[in-house]
Amino acid sequence: MPVDVFNKVEACYQQAERYFDRTFSRPQVNFALRGKAAGTAHLQRNLLRFNALLYQENREHFLQQTVPHEVAHLVAHQLYGGGIQPHGPQWQAIMTAVFGLPAQRCHTYKLPPVWKTLYAYACSCREHGLSGQRHARVLRGYGYVCRHCKGSLSFSGRVERKLVER
Repeated sequence: MPVDVFNKVEACYQQAERYFDRTFSRPQVNFALRGKAAGTAHLQRNLLRFNALLYQENREHFLQQTVPHEVAHLVAHQLYGGGIQPHGPQWQAIMTAVFGLPAQRCHTYKLPPVWKTLYAYACSCREHGLSGQRHARVLRGYGYVCRHCKGSLSFSGRVERKLVER
């Protein structure tokens, strides 16, 4: 696990403690996050999850922006409780006043392409590509209907895998 991320988390907490003149409980940190998100803060569990792949490809910005972004969520929760908006004024104030950073909601990291599997379904007017999740629902008895002709969709037996940019 990247030591510099743990060090940055600790530095952010020390900065917040100096600013607010109080202590904050430290979170558990892991690198098990996958997908599009660079990081997530689990407020009730006092847990930070980071995306190791996005960290490796964007180290400098990740340490400068993503880690403080997620720490700010936990600090805001410890200060103001659970009734605040995730990117509301309390979180924004922590980002700007405490960490001296822009209060940006989303990262702009280039995401690697992913393999997408589509299951071919047909109605009376066209062919539809259903995701693996929707195909699994059909196998459990759930039915889908075409929005255009209102006909039932039936599986054609064809499966297509393709590499998709995100």
